[in-house]
Amino acid sequence: MAVHDQDPYSEHYVDSDPQETQEWRESLDAVIDERGRQRGRDVMLSLLKRAKERHLGVPMVPVTDYVNTIAPEDEADFPGDEQIERRYRRWIRWNAAMTVQRAQRPDISVGGHISSYASQASLYEVGLNHFFRGYDHPSGPDQVFFQGHASPGNYARAYLQGQLTAEELDGFRQQKSKAPNGLPSYPHPRQLQEFWQFPTVSMGLGPINAIWQANFNKYLANRGIKETADSHVWAYLGDGEMDEVESRGQLQFAANNNLDNLTFVVNCNLQRLDGPVRGNGKIIQELESFFRGAGWHVIKVVWGREWDDLLARDESGALLNLMNETPDGDFQTYKAESGGFVREHFFGRDERALKLVEDYTDEQIWGLKRGGHDYSKVYAAYQAALEHKGQPTVILAKTVKGYGLGTHFEGRNATHQMKKLTFEDLKTFRDEMQVPITDARLEGVYDAPYYHPGEDDEAIEYMQERRRALGGFVPERRSKYTQLDLPEDKAFAATTKGSGSQEVATTMGFVRLLKDLMRAGEFGKRIVPIIPDEARTFGVDAFFPTSKIYNPNGQHYMSVDRELLLAYRESEQGVIQHVGINEAGAMAAFTAAGTSYSSHGEIIVPIYMYYSMFGFQRTADAMWAAADQLARGFLIGATAGRTTLAGEGLQHMDGHSHVIANTNPAVVSYDPAYVYEIGHIIRAGIERMYGGQHPDPDVMYYLTMYNEPMVQPSEPENLDIDGLLKGMYYLRGTDQEGPRVQLLASGVAVPWALHAQEILAEDWGVAAEVWSVTSWSELRRDGLAAEEHTWSKPSEEPRVPYLTDKLSGSGGGPFIGVSDYSHSLPDMIRPFVPGDYATLGADAFGISDTRPAARRFYLIDSHSIVVRALERLAVKGEVDRAVVQQAIDRYDLHNPKSGVSGTAGGDS
Repeated sequence: MAVHDQDPYSEHYVDSDPQETQEWRESLDAVIDERGRQRGRDVMLSLLKRAKERHLGVPMVPVTDYVNTIAPEDEADFPGDEQIERRYRRWIRWNAAMTVQRAQRPDISVGGHISSYASQASLYEVGLNHFFRGYDHPSGPDQVFFQGHASPGNYARAYLQGQLTAEELDGFRQQKSKAPNGLPSYPHPRQLQEFWQFPTVSMGLGPINAIWQANFNKYLANRGIKETADSHVWAYLGDGEMDEVESRGQLQFAANNNLDNLTFVVNCNLQRLDGPVRGNGKIIQELESFFRGAGWHVIKVVWGREWDDLLARDESGALLNLMNETPDGDFQTYKAESGGFVREHFFGRDERALKLVEDYTDEQIWGLKRGGHDYSKVYAAYQAALEHKGQPTVILAKTVKGYGLGTHFEGRNATHQMKKLTFEDLKTFRDEMQVPITDARLEGVYDAPYYHPGEDDEAIEYMQERRRALGGFVPERRSKYTQLDLPEDKAFAATTKGSGSQEVATTMGFVRLLKDLMRAGEFGKRIVPIIPDEARTFGVDAFFPTSKIYNPNGQHYMSVDRELLLAYRESEQGVIQHVGINEAGAMAAFTAAGTSYSSHGEIIVPIYMYYSMFGFQRTADAMWAAADQLARGFLIGATAGRTTLAGEGLQHMDGHSHVIANTNPAVVSYDPAYVYEIGHIIRAGIERMYGGQHPDPDVMYYLTMYNEPMVQPSEPENLDIDGLLKGMYYLRGTDQEGPRVQLLASGVAVPWALHAQEILAEDWGVAAEVWSVTSWSELRRDGLAAEEHTWSKPSEEPRVPYLTDKLSGSGGGPFIGVSDYSHSLPDMIRPFVPGDYATLGADAFGISDTRPAARRFYLIDSHSIVVRALERLAVKGEVDRAVVQQAIDRYDLHNPKSGVSGTAGGDS
């Protein structure tokens, strides 16, 4: 092996000219000694950059020593009164712990977490006292994603600030039994709408949502909707949380888009919920490498100021070497022991390091803090993060889980699940926090009081003044937004006309409607199409030349299709959020846009189009969080159903998204058959979410669209629009005499039902009536609400479900429900159907085949509807039982080749 090919970090590496190398080292030492460490860094970074330019093959080293990134001499001066801030920080720590302790009374025992906030109180307080801007700040508000498990700390501060009362703290985790004073367990905006902004306790969603929130802030500014240049996004995360795929999966996106308005603060207490994050490794070093490799600016806050002198005197590098070599499992153990233990087992591993602390008492060694508990170190890191431009920043702050709670809690594996303080724990904690409460007040351990010194206390006045200077309380949520005129009739006119003889898929019909809506004045400018890498499948590529794809870096390459009518166009002012093959990122983008009315006071209407299979199945947790955050907007499940995506197969065929969607109370789901139905649903959704009149506007509309081309009928005269929006309307009657049956169909199954109506009349003399079911789930919700009203309020007039009322007035007969989904979907309404009810459904996995063959295979096509209707009539005795077998034989029902329901064509 040639010398220049050897690994320079290997012990076998041979330097070709060690004397010259030593001269370079001495030059670097001189620069550092005379100009400081930052200047030394500048020189080294410049040399590394030049080495890359000259193709020397020298890697950018992703990990630095296990010390603070910012040298003591480079730290920004702390501007506050640290002693006053420490004083009320202790009160907050006490009140946070008492919030959980008092909720553990034997007759309550609702749980809570004591140790999470204890580890990051300083991280929060430095931000709340000096950085986080509220709604009333002249430059606009910041967005702060607080860590979910630490919510008692936010509540405790709000108590001192006068936002919450002691009665409300006592309602922690008792939302209904202590109403109206109940508080939710974690940051849940839907359940505490004037307080929390961002739900974060479904770990991993906070990081990805924060990234897309920061991206959305720049999107608003680049499009000229609102100036957000000074609005900063802060996300507080756990080191264990960073194992989640969503926590790391979008880091490169933040770097690629130069999101210097974003700061992650990772609370590295070295523990996850059950034990060490990396017992044998070093999570801070791992994260530094990962973030740096993804293009982030990394600041490590590992050691408190008490270590500065030791490191300055560590001329041999022995202490630095111990810091670099000690695994996290040992660091965790040290904080669960004593100063003497640390002297022996940490410093004692190297005589040179031990000599550095020979004059230290065990108490002084125990007082060597971790950086995340040091106001000055944390402040310097936050200030450096704000000043850094061109990259997002991550601050890796080392802390102790359970800090200040005493030896029973600090650094213990079980500390996350420990929720109760004994009498001795209370006294120790009280003394550590310097709270003026007597022993007698602590004897009833679950009645230990909160502490508030009074509004006129010097520290409380200081705290309030800091928040006034920064623009008000954080967290806080507001929902007042700029009002806009809604689209007028002409924006929806095209949906009513039908397609004549042209076959048009509902997906394409929706895209045409979307184009008209985006031209509808100021409101149209607020519509934001969000798509993964399938724009051409959905027909949204038609928007590329005019609306353009948002890219904060513009388009600096020569597009291969630049001469084509539908050329791919990117722009800093682009409207479309094209997120790539990235459903999780798309939902994060949707959530940021759909909550703009609250976070920025500006309406933005997100319309997220995606393969329906890759929505509620893949990102249902993110959709749940969006509902918690009270997001508004439209989810468009395109290429929907188990049989319409011809040829694709098992992992693309959606037969259950509506069933999953029904589990989310904030989702209003529709499975429309025709474009005119879509027009009325979208209009109703816009009016509900953005019209300002509806009592429950905080919803998301989910519509499934099909890529199967069919002739679109014009809107019928006297259309029952109310029924369409409630979930079902009468579509087509019959003049046929004979046994009667009611066919209930949704979406792409409606044409099969209409065909079945004809076959039943022509071949079997059966009179079938057809109903278009636009929403099985809305019919079910209405039925359940009516049922609950009737049984729980017997003194009031009983309510009849809408579905029951409509079908009771029909021509009677058995009822057949069918869709392009599993049986579970039409089965939703079974309790409210006034008579015999049978369903058809595609319950197996998806298959690769033609549409007609797939529908015949699942027995959901027109002939299957006919046979099922005849079978139910036979059970009633209205047709001979032999007719059923005759129909099966006549239509060759069990042969997929015999299917005729469906057309070819349509993008897939």
